[in-house]
Amino acid sequence: MSSKTEPSLFIGLMTGTSVDGIDAALARIGDDHFTLLSTLSQPIPAPLRDDILALCQPGSNEIDRAGRVSQQLAAEYATTCEALLAQASLTPAQVLAIGCHGQTVRHRPQAPGFSVQLGCPDTLAVQSRIPVVSNFRNKDMALGGQGAPLVPPFHRQLFAQADQRIAVVNIGGMANVTLLDNGQLTGGFDTGPGNVLMDSWIQQHRQQAYDRNGDWAASAHPDAALLASLLDDPYFHQPPPKSTGRERFSRDWLNTQLANHSLPEDVVQATLAELTAHSISDALNNFQPDHVLICGGGAHNQHLLERLQALLGAPASSTAEHGLDPDWVEAAAFAWLAWARMEERTGNAPVVTGASREAVLGQITLP
Repeated sequence: MSSKTEPSLFIGLMTGTSVDGIDAALARIGDDHFTLLSTLSQPIPAPLRDDILALCQPGSNEIDRAGRVSQQLAAEYATTCEALLAQASLTPAQVLAIGCHGQTVRHRPQAPGFSVQLGCPDTLAVQSRIPVVSNFRNKDMALGGQGAPLVPPFHRQLFAQADQRIAVVNIGGMANVTLLDNGQLTGGFDTGPGNVLMDSWIQQHRQQAYDRNGDWAASAHPDAALLASLLDDPYFHQPPPKSTGRERFSRDWLNTQLANHSLPEDVVQATLAELTAHSISDALNNFQPDHVLICGGGAHNQHLLERLQALLGAPASSTAEHGLDPDWVEAAAFAWLAWARMEERTGNAPVVTGASREAVLGQITLP
């Protein structure tokens, strides 16, 4: 057990819904202390990425395939940690724990809910020689919560201000919001797709990993009828607490929606960007933030940020302007959640997830 007063070193690992790489963040963390020391992003080998994406939808022989992927991904995590420590001139013995979210392949938030993340903690602990904190979601779900989103308590720690109403918007594969009112965490939930549908569409039609700066979306006008159809999905009208993932907002979901429309590919991309912007804006209508902080890969989509700012009527800026680069917020959050677990501090926020009580989150696996 770590000291309650002296900051210690932690690594946070994150592979998100986009499955585009492994983000690793090394931080010094203590009571009211968070310093990001070093970061590293490593690509996921293409065959492993394909195997992960295949497991995000039901298929044959899932258990055997998942077992292999879990071990392979953990080995990639360990290699990433080794490179991060070498970059920082540190040894494994100097790190108290790794917070490893793992790769979500199934998230079923409706009670009795469960969530499955791959990335074998035993493999990671043995290969890295560092204790691993993993399985952050299921304790909250056992308490009747959604198990997601998990990052709002970390957002409160870093971004809350006593005299402002701040919304933190994380735009990864999915998008989620954190509501910080006068220094207090008052809510948070998944708003729906972030980059996942835009990425999928441009990969399918232009063989590009993502729409850089949102340039393709900005080159066309969105289709109002398709946008209305997309926004008619019941998820967008469901009150929080709520969370979602690729299980719902997949390419199959989009293809079903497109069956009644015949539109040019660039118009579809423009409409998907508008879907992300509108679903986030609609989710924040009642909160009416004074300021919006953007993190995640979507923070680099200039077209999306411009649309968000226009719809919200509030200034929107990257979390970089408030002390933490948008690319590293989620990995940093899992370093912080590992710290909370080792300190036996509350990791969840019932006001966000709907759990019946606060709880210490995560399971510790020793090397």
